[in-house]
Amino acid sequence: MSPQRELFSGYDAQPINRFNVAPSTRVQILHGAKDGLHIDAVRWGWAPFWAVGKRPAPINARVETVTTGKFFKQLWPSGRAIVPSEGWFEWVKDQADPKKKQPYFIRLKSQRPMFFAALAQVHPGIDPHDGDGFVIITAASDQGMVDIHDRRPLVLSPEHANEWLDPNLPMNRAEEIAKDLCRHTNEFEWFPVSSLVGNVKHQSPDLIKPTERFI
Repeated sequence: MSPQRELFSGYDAQPINRFNVAPSTRVQILHGAKDGLHIDAVRWGWAPFWAVGKRPAPINARVETVTTGKFFKQLWPSGRAIVPSEGWFEWVKDQADPKKKQPYFIRLKSQRPMFFAALAQVHPGIDPHDGDGFVIITAASDQGMVDIHDRRPLVLSPEHANEWLDPNLPMNRAEEIAKDLCRHTNEFEWFPVSSLVGNVKHQSPDLIKPTERFI
């Protein structure tokens, strides 16, 4: 995943300026509750208590099975959340040498912030809870984007993101939004970026600037 630059101002009204977000790190997400909308820093990755330690906690959930599967039953549909971002990174293997990979940055053509549909467990309070975490819902890629990766985050319009966060949203409407109302592939663009994105220590805005392919 990539940047949350200037999407949240935090508690001190300053941009976060994160351009390279790795799984298992804490990310600020939006989630609804009975007392209103909350912004919390939550770990990227989640597993139900009975699966903890058996394998790494998933960071994504497939839209095709998330509404009916056992693994995310605890989160669907009451744990709906939104992860704002400016885009995401994918790596493409060189067909001649699979050890070589080219990173790409994918964003909206409008370059507006996007809203990933997510599921989260967030306990109330300031201190993080061991069981808390979130996963980003993914859908199958199509058209040209499939050449970059066969899956993509479920990106919602601002209107559908707002609806997604409504704690009173009926389950059938939540499922409709997830399965039928994500933004179309033709609304996105992608381009090669620096391989420095492979190291989360690098957080420069240069990471999301186009560069020449090296494979």
